Amino acid sequence: MRKEQVEIYSDTSNAAVLRHPDRHFPGCLVQGDTLHGLRQSVRRVQRSAHLLDEEAAADLADVADHLESLLNHYKTVLAAHAIKLPFTDTSSG
Repeated sequence: MRKEQVEIYSDTSNAAVLRHPDRHFPGCLVQGDTLHGLRQSVRRVQRSAHLLDEEAAADLADVADHLESLLNHYKTVLAAHAIKLPFTDTSSG
């Protein structure tokens, strides 16, 4: 872990906007429990993807996979620092 100063443009709960010194544009900080909830919601919708056209189903799969990747990274980082998850992890979505 390292500490660096970031530029905080908004610290609204679940919508913090900040810029890391190594990044050109600001990003939006998503809290871990919110990230988990988004992934859960997308995976639930994805199970009904057979009702969507092929392009919409593919787009949904891309979003779900990206959220899954972000969530896995988040869980790995927290585990490496012995920080408890802010949600119950039932994995697989």
